[in-house]
Amino acid sequence: MDADVIVVGAGPVGLLLAAELRLAGARPLVLERLAEPSAEPKARGIGPLAAEALRRRGLGEVLAAYQEQGLADKAREHGSEKGHFAQIFKIDPALQEEPDRVGALIWQRDLERVLAEHLAKLGEADVLREHEVVALAQDDSGVTATVATPAGERRFSAPYLVGCDGGRSSVRKLAGFDFPGTEPTSVVRRVLTDAPGLDRLPAPGWTPTGRLMWAPGMVATIEFDGFPEDRGLPLTAEEMRESLLRVAGVDVEIPQVKGPLRFTDGARQAAAYRIGRVLLAGDAAHVHSPSGGQGLNLGLMDAVNLGWKLAATLAGRAPEGLLDTYTAERHPVGAAVLHNTRAQSALLRPGAHVAAMRDIVSDLLDFPDVNRYFGRMLNGLGTRYALPYPATHPLAGRACPDLRLVTSAGETRTISGLCGSGRALLVHAPSQPEVAQAAGPWRGALDVVEASVRDRDDLAAALVRPDGAVAWASGLGPADTVTLTAALGAWLRP
Repeated sequence: MDADVIVVGAGPVGLLLAAELRLAGARPLVLERLAEPSAEPKARGIGPLAAEALRRRGLGEVLAAYQEQGLADKAREHGSEKGHFAQIFKIDPALQEEPDRVGALIWQRDLERVLAEHLAKLGEADVLREHEVVALAQDDSGVTATVATPAGERRFSAPYLVGCDGGRSSVRKLAGFDFPGTEPTSVVRRVLTDAPGLDRLPAPGWTPTGRLMWAPGMVATIEFDGFPEDRGLPLTAEEMRESLLRVAGVDVEIPQVKGPLRFTDGARQAAAYRIGRVLLAGDAAHVHSPSGGQGLNLGLMDAVNLGWKLAATLAGRAPEGLLDTYTAERHPVGAAVLHNTRAQSALLRPGAHVAAMRDIVSDLLDFPDVNRYFGRMLNGLGTRYALPYPATHPLAGRACPDLRLVTSAGETRTISGLCGSGRALLVHAPSQPEVAQAAGPWRGALDVVEASVRDRDDLAAALVRPDGAVAWASGLGPADTVTLTAALGAWLRP
């Protein structure tokens, strides 16, 4: 075998998955079709769940370094620092239930560089570029990938292979995953340009044929017909010019195109994320409109959910069925994103009937509870995994916030500061020694910290999985060690 896991795709999802595998002791091999990372300014930010996942791996400072410029870019392009649902910019961060749980503004190309450096520091993980997977074969012992390289075909084998190779995933097609969904109803075109004619465009907003968005250095359109015959071809200056003429009624010559981007709202999701020893993550598993900026966050959380489970399976330390929980947990989350992005696509269509509905949704967003509902839906903080045992604490099944702790020695720590090892973490108050006693048989599989949780009167102990999900939690008073034992047995092997 050439590796423990072959990861196909060196985008953010593939690189983070490789890093999670390596942190958990597995040896990944990353195969990438492109010779160099893409320089296109694609996704510009990640949500709070993915940002917290990266902070748990020690990347908080580097994310913060990109934040100031990201805020300036966002305000300049959208005229607002608020989030949006279907281009209705009213989702107010200050109104949210957990306003301190924030994402990070970082261009995808910069995030790829950060994750590549993170993976390199972990060691023993090769990234091979200009390696395109053209055939797959799997049996009971592993997967063999046939790869086209500049030097000719090569074959690589590993016990598992994960496709992180984007919406047009070769892995998904070669392995035979069913990929049902809906066809596109709109197309977005965007270029970065300083064309002198931009000042002749009307104000950004709706027109009879679509939507116009522009700011110094950027112009974009949304149309509901006129799809290019081959969406795989790059967006050209002439195509952008024609789109502007249709949408804005102004002929603007664009002499130079930078960062051309075209995407549709086609929405599809793999019926399952695993066939035998081949798995999917990120856009390979689900594609949808980027409305609300949820796609990169969704894919990165696929990676952190899968990494530790796959590594534990490889090492023989996984409880029965652990790898199957990847699809069970992540598929509903992906389906929910497809659901809300389809709703946003419906609200983006032109016409008096949709305009009336947009007005009503806009008015509803003025109510704080509604604003929080939409905010929670888009930032993912409402995600709650179904647990295979009774867990009544409100935090159980959810992503753990970055709790502040005070240890028995008087030190102030945070959850993110304790999760750098990639192992499960059990935190308990000094008043609950029974928690540590119940975890005795699993001490080799997790870190146990005696500490009190600050600023919360509903939490005295928590079991945090390697992906940051709370597997069990306890309030003040005697801890429910029966459920704790069930939780430990479900996710870890003694």
